[in-house]
Amino acid sequence: MPPFSFTMQEIITATRKIYKGRVITLDIHEVRLPDGNLSKREIIQHPGAVAIVALDPDQNVLLVRQFRLAANKILYEIPAGTLEPGEPSDICAERELQEEAGYKPGKLESLGGFFVAPGYTTEYIHLYLATELSPAQLKGDDDEFIEAHRVPLTEALAMVERGEIIDGKTINGLLRVARRLKL
Repeated sequence: MPPFSFTMQEIITATRKIYKGRVITLDIHEVRLPDGNLSKREIIQHPGAVAIVALDPDQNVLLVRQFRLAANKILYEIPAGTLEPGEPSDICAERELQEEAGYKPGKLESLGGFFVAPGYTTEYIHLYLATELSPAQLKGDDDEFIEAHRVPLTEALAMVERGEIIDGKTINGLLRVARRLKL
């Protein structure tokens, strides 16, 4: 990349908290732009999350189906969940996989991660590949209604291509695993 002749960083000069909820906080920041002008940024503060591609020895992936109000649809997703304060992401991934899909990983490998929408939220999702699965159900959240499904990885990838899987973290995780497996 070519070097820039000026700094691109924005400096926060003031912050106003608009909303604080159970999971997110909405702040409006006044920022000084690189050219010296002022602007506003609406930022949703989020503690971060995990998402897990759980793969069995036959290359089936565990997907969950649940209604998502923001999308107003029932979506296929990989198991995922929000980090608790101070919780390591690998511990959260193991817990969420047990709560949502009923399996404990014998092996958990990081696939990296990504910012969901860095233009307006701090949410960062840590992706994991879980293998050597054994049944181990934990009680899930009282407000979640989830169905777990075992789908061949190749079929899950075809579902992405057909537009049947439209969740970003799921697409990201499945494609990373497919690339790792050279599919």
